[in-house]
Amino acid sequence: MSAEDGEPRYEPPPGVGKLVLLILLFTLAALAVVLGGIYFT
Repeated sequence: MSAEDGEPRYEPPPGVGKLVLLILLFTLAALAVVLGGIYFT
């Protein structure tokens, strides 16, 4: 995964980027668990 995806935006420091990515992943995982629980009951 390269940092240049053709979208010239400002880049946050690596720490912030990683934090946002972790939060996004955590939210996605929580959503998947909740939706899965609703789906399979």
